[in-house]
Amino acid sequence: MVVNERVVSDIRGKDIFTDKGLYCGKTEDVILDLTKFRVHAVVVNVAKGSYLSEVVGGKRGVIVPYPLIKAINDIIIIKHISAPMAEGVQE
Repeated sequence: MVVNERVVSDIRGKDIFTDKGLYCGKTEDVILDLTKFRVHAVVVNVAKGSYLSEVVGGKRGVIVPYPLIKAINDIIIIKHISAPMAEGVQE
């Protein structure tokens, strides 16, 4: 995605969902790669009790790399991710 002022300002504050429809939080900030003039990642203010808060263990400012973003419009859709399995835990 090529960066321009309108795109960057539009990304901040949008709700983020996984492609399976699970709520994650809102975009807090945008990380830019100014050498290539592209969006590098977005910082998500993870909502308490959301799917992403369960995956990251309650951390608030989570960086989502741009390749995980599937769509940006009224909301942002990211690829569904799952938490790594803890050692010794079997399904």
